[in-house]
Amino acid sequence: MRAITYSRFGSADVLELTEQPDPHIGPDTLVVRVRAASVNPVDWKIREGRLRGLIDTQFPAIPGWDVAGVVEQVGLDTTEFQVGDEVYGYVRKDTVQGGTFAELVAAPVRTLARKPSSLSFEEAAAVPLAGLTAYEAIRRAGVKDGQTVLVHAAAGGVGAFGVQIAKALGARVIGTASEANHEFLRGLGAEPVTYGDGLADRVRAVAPDGVDVVLDFVGGGVVAAGAEILADGGTIASIADPTARTEHGGHYVWVRPSVAGLDALTALFDAGKLSVELAQVFDLADAADAHRASETGHTRGKVVVRV
Repeated sequence: MRAITYSRFGSADVLELTEQPDPHIGPDTLVVRVRAASVNPVDWKIREGRLRGLIDTQFPAIPGWDVAGVVEQVGLDTTEFQVGDEVYGYVRKDTVQGGTFAELVAAPVRTLARKPSSLSFEEAAAVPLAGLTAYEAIRRAGVKDGQTVLVHAAAGGVGAFGVQIAKALGARVIGTASEANHEFLRGLGAEPVTYGDGLADRVRAVAPDGVDVVLDFVGGGVVAAGAEILADGGTIASIADPTARTEHGGHYVWVRPSVAGLDALTALFDAGKLSVELAQVFDLADAADAHRASETGHTRGKVVVRV
């Protein structure tokens, strides 16, 4: 099969299109013919070697954890699916080696759900890691109807899902973003504020009583700033700063694969309550350019690779 691989840590230049053996299928796995995958910041951080000691990488490594595709082969104990089913998932494994930037991927059944019928394969591939991250942060923070929620990096891949999920739960949402993305956030149902110095004052101007929940999807010290504008009894959830838990009594989220979470997202998509923004779509052979686009940190929505 064709696959994107790298045999050493480094810049996007280490990525190359190669021929690799078809993946092995185990009793509780499925082989999925990949139609699309997406880039997440963790992919290029792993590729650069930043996460050595936390995540094991075996060379040659095929990157990618997000997938949307069609079941090609079923394991002995995967009665949940049949050949031909359209699926999507967050195919995180203990070792980075057999990822989703390939024509075929072996995916543990615990990582896959049925693809939303309302989404294309490219759109569905953009969802799993980012969507589950937003969903889990919101679930742990206990967001509910009538609350005011502040979403940091609200126009990004995770943030845009966070805005919409919180809105679907009945929350009022304030989102931080550059002014260029304010109209986009209004379209998602959020009240935009510009990030940077003076943010707390700008949030207080629209929410004088403070906010009930702060969702940090960016890091860089916003947890401490968010603590200043929390209403009594409010909470913080962060995917980037462990001090949300250790110093502020909130939640630090490292998302896990979750069929239940994917099914909840699918229900929101198919009910018209959730949409996905694609920043750019690249062909598999151009995966290095897809990584470079994600590395800029200025994309709105998700970068996707079509296989």
